[in-house]
Amino acid sequence: CITEFCVFCNFRLLSYCSQLFFSPSDEVKSLRAVVNPDISKIRNIGIMAHIDAGKTTTTERMLYFSGYTRAFGDVDDGDTVTDYMAQERERGITIQSAAVTFDWKDHRINLIDTPGHVDFTLEVERALRVLDGAVAVFDASAGVEAQTMTVWRQAEKHKIPCVCFLNKMDKPAASLRYSLDSIKTKLKANPILLQIPIGSRKSFTGLVDLITRQKMTWQGSSLTYDGHAFETSALQPSDDPDVLQAVSEARATLIEQVADLDDDFAELLLGQYSESFDAVPAGKLQEALRKVTLARKGVPVLCGSSLKNKGVQPLLDAITAYLPAPNERNHDLVRWYKDDLCALAFKVVHDKQRGPLVFVRIYSGSMKAQSAVYNINRNGTERMSRLLLPFADQHIEIPSLSAGNIVLTVGLKQTVTGDTIVSSKASAAAAVRRAQQEAESKSSSQRESSSLVLAGVEVPEPVFFCSIEPPTLAKQADLEHALNCLQREDPSLKVRIDPDSGQTILCGMGELHIEIIHDRIKREYNIETHLGPLQVAYRETILQSATATDTLDRTLGEKRHVVTVELAVHALMESSTSCDVTFEEEVKTQLPAVVRQAVENGVQSAYLQGPVLGFPVEGVKTVIQHVSLEPGTSAAMVSACVSRCMLKALKLAGGQVLEPVMALEVTVGEEYLSPVLADLAQRRGTICDIQSRQENKVLLATVPLAEMMGYSTVLRTLTSGNATFSLELSSYEPMNTQEQNILLNKMAGLA
Repeated sequence: CITEFCVFCNFRLLSYCSQLFFSPSDEVKSLRAVVNPDISKIRNIGIMAHIDAGKTTTTERMLYFSGYTRAFGDVDDGDTVTDYMAQERERGITIQSAAVTFDWKDHRINLIDTPGHVDFTLEVERALRVLDGAVAVFDASAGVEAQTMTVWRQAEKHKIPCVCFLNKMDKPAASLRYSLDSIKTKLKANPILLQIPIGSRKSFTGLVDLITRQKMTWQGSSLTYDGHAFETSALQPSDDPDVLQAVSEARATLIEQVADLDDDFAELLLGQYSESFDAVPAGKLQEALRKVTLARKGVPVLCGSSLKNKGVQPLLDAITAYLPAPNERNHDLVRWYKDDLCALAFKVVHDKQRGPLVFVRIYSGSMKAQSAVYNINRNGTERMSRLLLPFADQHIEIPSLSAGNIVLTVGLKQTVTGDTIVSSKASAAAAVRRAQQEAESKSSSQRESSSLVLAGVEVPEPVFFCSIEPPTLAKQADLEHALNCLQREDPSLKVRIDPDSGQTILCGMGELHIEIIHDRIKREYNIETHLGPLQVAYRETILQSATATDTLDRTLGEKRHVVTVELAVHALMESSTSCDVTFEEEVKTQLPAVVRQAVENGVQSAYLQGPVLGFPVEGVKTVIQHVSLEPGTSAAMVSACVSRCMLKALKLAGGQVLEPVMALEVTVGEEYLSPVLADLAQRRGTICDIQSRQENKVLLATVPLAEMMGYSTVLRTLTSGNATFSLELSSYEPMNTQEQNILLNKMAGLA
């Protein structure tokens, strides 16, 4: 009784405190308010940018101003909603893309905050795959940076309309003009400025909306002002003449840009408003601008300062005004399913209580809890136990959700990233019939009509690898389970067993990627693993053509297997990264399909281990010139003979090691440029360009990945912590003879 009384008193005390400190208008909104909004009111968007441009801070301000959080989350304090992993809060970076759902002015916004570090570029890729629009955040003092260009290319690949947000307008080096020029020149985009700032740098106090000619000003000290209330008023003739002049010129430029990109708007100008373009109503201009944005002919540009709580509400308005609803995006595949369920699994996370949680984008139909779904890729049926609305690491259970939404499912044990989910095998068969009927009526190819699987996610090849070992053999099974779970979450993480040593090899996208995986195994699975030294994922190729012949004659039991193979290998062009296998016409017609498949399997297995160091082979073409076998010879023996013959031919052709070369971008003050250049020269770096960015220098170079181990520490030492850098895989290049010999000695343990 005493315990119950204490609990009751605590509950009453908490209730009283919440009433004392928060008015009814301050109540945090519930996601249950609007469960299934109309599809035209849904916006699926992503926040993408370079490292430290302000993606997570912008997301936090959106949640606060929309009423879903009661206090600001701060990256430096480690209390943000979307950066909820321990590793993210310690490092102040985003590692996993996090989804949050909230409402803004009768619109439902499903937002994904993506990482900016190149090691986690797959997180951006799979988020953009399922989104309808994106907000590209820029540091107004730096403009377009290296990773900005990478994520922009990813958005272009998926044909995603974008809105640009020039963040950090309060920084001393912030420049609106420089940022616009860099968007135009580096991204080859057409920026359409919708706002101009009032004041600059530390005196940045507000914005002028060029469409409505409304002035928005945020007043108050940074200690007490939360940005909720801002004054909105029409521009008056008594306002600052410089501001009036700038608004007049910028609005005229805006109207001209939209007219150049939209013929209907141009006709309207020349017809009804030919006497004064300035008289164009805000609604007409906004409507035309939306058309231009959805057609990806131009990108609206807004500005503000998320950290200082300025300009985020107009950005939310722009998201709902200019970015597309799900029904405005064209997905050809979806029309064949009509009202049946068609969805794409794009991310998996493991929860200790619920098991694997699968993020799903619903393209057609609806999803219901406690229902069975059919996975086309796995050719199996699974049952969903629950549906959840994502709010970072907090989720709210819902009974069902309609098309256009992003949802978390519980109970899908076999589904992985990139799988297509439909309501049943029968609905998939019906979609096949509709596709075939349409193909026949249009005389299109059968291949196009038979592809009823939504395009998955392209996983980049890993560039770093190292061995990983458990503390004891008793923990081996636990480590294998942890690695299986992490691989399912992160397709860019590859795990393989070394055939010679039997060690488990961890392959990742970079030093930070492998470091994070190691830390997660320790924290989430309580396994103190040991990592071997980081190694570089080299490739191999050949220098010339060669021909080889091999015969395998082996008796297993009472059966004799005899195969003779003759083949030739040829080096492809330097830029080629593929490996091909072809048959001479006479051989192709004589061999049964089963034998041809066995020959191809043998060639492909030989490509996995090169003749020099055993790394995968690329840039090689194999021509099968002759294959003869006695009756009863198994396909496995054919493959084994082909592999052995391939190894002989590759050795005769002369092996060449290819090393990964990285595109490096270093932003550094001019006073530190010389030591950075000297250090890169020692690392076999090639300087491509040195550009100016405000008061800094931007150094563009290509450097072998093997020389970049621990570069972040060295760069901090050389520049007293005043430089930043980013790395991205550029290409695989042949090593010179001297460096290759050094590598061979090192791998052999002689150096």
